[in-house]
Amino acid sequence: MINLKKKIEEAAAYIVSKAGTDQINIAMVLGSGLGGLADKIEDPIFIPYSEIPSFPVSTVPGHMGRLVIGNLQGKRVLCMQGRFHWYEGYEMDTVVFPIQVMKTLKIDDLLLTNAAGCVNENWKPGDLMLITDHIKLMGENPLRGMNPDFLGPRFFDMTTAYNKDLSDLAREVAKKQNLDLKEGVYQLFAGPSFETPAEVRLARMLGADAVGMSTVPEAIAAAHMGMRTLGISCMTNMAAGILDQPLNHQEVLETGNMVKSKFETLVQEIVRRW
Repeated sequence: MINLKKKIEEAAAYIVSKAGTDQINIAMVLGSGLGGLADKIEDPIFIPYSEIPSFPVSTVPGHMGRLVIGNLQGKRVLCMQGRFHWYEGYEMDTVVFPIQVMKTLKIDDLLLTNAAGCVNENWKPGDLMLITDHIKLMGENPLRGMNPDFLGPRFFDMTTAYNKDLSDLAREVAKKQNLDLKEGVYQLFAGPSFETPAEVRLARMLGADAVGMSTVPEAIAAAHMGMRTLGISCMTNMAAGILDQPLNHQEVLETGNMVKSKFETLVQEIVRRW
């Protein structure tokens, strides 16, 4: 744990040295095809992940692999243009390392976004979903092993992993924008293979509305540290077995690009009122 604490502090110190301040209001993690929101940040400072001590490097198409720090709607934000996944070969504790660095930077508010497969048959690709809860059936957990007591307690509550006040804010903003913001449960799958039709049917039976390969480990780490988290998914494709067509990552990126305008408009107003 001493080694982890040192690594986190070194990464945080490097980010502060580049940003010139540790006064950051909100951290954001942008999923596949959604990284364009970072282009709206004013007076941006770019920090490639490869330069940050102990930071992993993103290997997924559509993930820029850098931090963007600057001003968005009157708030100082830190944005991850691309995230890390278990399927890339990283251990779960490595996947959530950036979230732990954010907390060390005294950031208490976190926006998690992702591209997801749509399980709810009443929805369609391009819909945005407010994450109200998640399902994780994978045995791996980012807090498995010796607990980093300096970050949070051994056992912690996940009842409000997705903050109710922030969720209410997202609902209010969407309503004023006449945006049909869906609400539902996100289920984590390991990847990198897309889910099978049988797995999608199981997810639906369990109460999931969307499936994906990210976000949940980050939400767990954030809850461990007492961060307030808001989650938004972009339905980039109907999940396996719903339509008679194969799935591919290119469709994910294309749909993300198609909805980027309404996604960016929603998030910018949420940030303004955060």
